[in-house]
Amino acid sequence: MNLRQSCGRTGSCFDNAAAESFWALLKEEIGTRAWPDRATARAEVSAFIETFYSRRLRKHKVFGYLTPAETRQRHQHVLAT
Repeated sequence: MNLRQSCGRTGSCFDNAAAESFWALLKEEIGTRAWPDRATARAEVSAFIETFYSRRLRKHKVFGYLTPAETRQRHQHVLAT
């Protein structure tokens, strides 16, 4: 495997905040269990990202719990007026 260490600055918790938040949520939702093979693990993680994370959890209170598409439409409407 070709892995590379995080490039965040020492002492700055904000450099990797989004990534750390994602990994914490992934571990909470699907766990840290061992899968029978790499293909099964990849399929479950992909399903989590596509169905749970990307579509539902990206609705954030800062954006009025709108989806990314709804937030974009609202922003474009504001820019047009």
